[in-house]
Amino acid sequence: MNAINKKNIFIMVAVFVVGLLLGWLVIGGSAQSESEQEEHAHEAEGETTYTCSMHPQIRQGEPGDCPICGMDLIPVEEDGAEESDANALRMSPTAMQLAGVQTSVITTGQSVKSLRLSGKVQADERLVYTQPAHFPGRIERLMVNFTGDYVSKGQVLAHVYSPELVTAQQELFEAQKMKESQPALFHSAKEKLRNWKLSEGQIDEILASGKTESTFPILANTSGYVTRMMVSSGDYIQRGQAVYELTDLSKVWVLFDVYESDLPWVKRGATVDYTISSLPGETFTGTVDYIDPVIDSRSRIAKARIEVNNSDQKLKPEMFASGRVASRLSNNPSSLVVPKSAVMWTGEKSVVYVKSESDQGVSFVMREVVLGLDLGDAFAIVSGLDAGEEIVTNGTFSVDAAAQLAGKPSMMNRPAAKTLDAPLAFREQITALAHVYFEVKNALVEDDGAGAASAATKIEGTLENVDMGLLDGPAHDQWMALSGPLSEAGVHLRQSEDIEVQREHFQVLSEAVLEMTEYFGLEIDKVYKQFCPMAFDDEGAHWLSESEDIINPYFGDMMLRCGEVQETYRKGISVAAKDKTNAPPATGGHNH
Repeated sequence: MNAINKKNIFIMVAVFVVGLLLGWLVIGGSAQSESEQEEHAHEAEGETTYTCSMHPQIRQGEPGDCPICGMDLIPVEEDGAEESDANALRMSPTAMQLAGVQTSVITTGQSVKSLRLSGKVQADERLVYTQPAHFPGRIERLMVNFTGDYVSKGQVLAHVYSPELVTAQQELFEAQKMKESQPALFHSAKEKLRNWKLSEGQIDEILASGKTESTFPILANTSGYVTRMMVSSGDYIQRGQAVYELTDLSKVWVLFDVYESDLPWVKRGATVDYTISSLPGETFTGTVDYIDPVIDSRSRIAKARIEVNNSDQKLKPEMFASGRVASRLSNNPSSLVVPKSAVMWTGEKSVVYVKSESDQGVSFVMREVVLGLDLGDAFAIVSGLDAGEEIVTNGTFSVDAAAQLAGKPSMMNRPAAKTLDAPLAFREQITALAHVYFEVKNALVEDDGAGAASAATKIEGTLENVDMGLLDGPAHDQWMALSGPLSEAGVHLRQSEDIEVQREHFQVLSEAVLEMTEYFGLEIDKVYKQFCPMAFDDEGAHWLSESEDIINPYFGDMMLRCGEVQETYRKGISVAAKDKTNAPPATGGHNH
């Protein structure tokens, strides 16, 4: 009995010890594992990357000084999520709000420019008159003796002593005595006085009085303001000499200065809203009725004229005017228009930031654009953007600064360009070659081997029309390297009757055409680099397309829609050099 009890006790103790051991292994090991995981997590959380605000390409795992400029390195905020586009800058809604970032969708519209003009009120040149003296003599008295005085037609301006008129009166009296016998002599004497602009009434008064008058008045020929005095009392004057300048201000001109570069925007018939500096709160509207046909050689401006009815005399010559005209070019089609605040201006080729949204959030990618006309508060876009894309229109510099700090492409940190400089004539010549290539591609899409061979016969002749003498340096060397594969692939394509063999040579042709497009650019608004991953036993193959829609030349009807758009080439926009080991992903999904 005692032996049995001892045996039971031994078994119980053994079970208890084994249980303790298992519990320690399970609980203790788990606790240790959790502790290690927490430790690793804390280590991971503690890893911080440091960069230089002036040289964002510097990246270090610990604080210190920039090896380039010696500035203190600052930590870079890491959010841990991988970005699908290596060049994209991701921003949280909070960061966007703090930076004042606002975006707008690009739309197509007329190129309307709001142009500001400056000018002056001037007298209407057609209403400026010179008041002459009609007979010689000495000015005895000026009845109008200051500029700015208003005179009415027929008003006496001055009294003139004229010996010639005294003599003419005496001749008139003598002729009057003989008018019965010699009437012609009498009429001749009167006509002499009429030629000196004496009226019939004055002549009759002289005849009635029978006495010679020593002084005669100068009468105003028209009404207006005296804007110039050419004589003073006591001056001797000749017949026809200018005495006063009279200006009628019932109508005036507003003359605006139009710079040479702005002339395309200002046309006859354009409506101008303008204000006068000395008449605050009042806005006037007029129509341009004349533009100078000649540009001033010194100021490089032409005058645009508005005729204004000034019966109330509110406008006075030399008043300053400020106008605004909204004009559009009649020969300019609709184009993309973006606010100036969206563009980081670096010349004709400037940059904007394009917004994209994904499951990871909002991101921005720098895009090079070619600017067109300056529209005042906006730019017309020649190339680089598409209607419907969303771009940053406010806070652009904040986004650019964040991109620079994050080591992303920015205005001051643009990626190296693969595209080489080539003259327009050369680009037009290789664009003709691209059109022949599209004929070959489209024939293969239709499974038309004969059509592909026929189109390929044009390749050699089109290549011969490409003048490599237009290129020099690296561009010339690159074209020499490409022209051989282009010619050879064209020969094989036209000689083969087997469409599968043609497609193999078409792949070689496509790679050369894609390189040609990236190195030199085409004179086509947009072309697309497309890719089929299933071509040639899943090795994949590229081609260039004039259409964004996928139509597969490697399979034809069998898998017509298999493929994806990997890149869009835009006219005038340089293609960035790519690291083939770290190429960006395709921009579109893959179709089957």
